[in-house]
Amino acid sequence: MTLILVTPPAAEPLSLADAKAFLKVEHTDEDALIGTLIAAARLHVEAAIRRVLVTQAWRLVLDGWPPGRTVEIPLSPVAAIDAVTVYDRDGTPAVLDPSAYVADVSSFPARLMVRDTVAPGAAFNGVEFDFTAGYGDPADVPAPLVQAIRQLVAHWYETREPVAFGGPVAQVPGTVAALIAPYRAVSL
Repeated sequence: MTLILVTPPAAEPLSLADAKAFLKVEHTDEDALIGTLIAAARLHVEAAIRRVLVTQAWRLVLDGWPPGRTVEIPLSPVAAIDAVTVYDRDGTPAVLDPSAYVADVSSFPARLMVRDTVAPGAAFNGVEFDFTAGYGDPADVPAPLVQAIRQLVAHWYETREPVAFGGPVAQVPGTVAALIAPYRAVSL
């Protein structure tokens, strides 16, 4: 299974102006650094909760159909299944008609069940699932997750020196962990 980001978010859930106000930074000398910290904090939060925050296009690639032809989409929230493509032995793609599958994007994880269809002929990467995920625009991202990004940006902005892995400074602040806890994906 391979996940590929096709289209990144058009904007971050935390604006540069909002981050600078929180940090009490009035100059522009560190705008690039703060912008990088915002993106890194968003990625950290997304990885921790297995959700994408702002609308993004993704591709899930599998070698073949899983048992029962039911595919779990490992990111959430899924807004839409955009295409399912099967590759033959020569690498020629065939896009499945949407009537060939049923999608349950309300579940976590989202699921897609493919009805009887042709088996992929490619030895590897024979099936692709293109989907759109995310809460929507930056304004649609839950406030606790935006606050977690804000707190993480502030922590990283103030703590710039390298630290040993696992040291007290390298750990995520407790406030960030508490803010994202309700959004974590839990395996049962």
